[in-house]
Amino acid sequence: DAKGADLPPRRECAPAWRTEVMAALPALELVLAIGLPAIRWHLGADARASLTETVAAFAEGQLPPREPHVIPLPHPSWRNTGWLRRNPWFQDLLLPVLRQEVARVLAGTAAAGIGL
Repeated sequence: DAKGADLPPRRECAPAWRTEVMAALPALELVLAIGLPAIRWHLGADARASLTETVAAFAEGQLPPREPHVIPLPHPSWRNTGWLRRNPWFQDLLLPVLRQEVARVLAGTAAAGIGL
């Protein structure tokens, strides 16, 4: 946009290809849902009203388990510095879970002899 930020996904993109792409990846164990559009698509009715509420609900164990495991995350950008300051629990509660889940998936991948 005019301020140098990412624009949200165009509305016609996800309906045109997302379901097919996800179906082509049946062995997914972990989905990192980054940003509100991805969070809403992957969590559906389990997503809360806002990104912060959804990420907090996940961090507090309030979202129902699902396969593949979905971790809702804020979009990484210079603009979320304020969000991170306002939500210090993110680093303490959610990042350890993220690290653990990524390590688990990578360990399974390595054990299966799959290179990345």
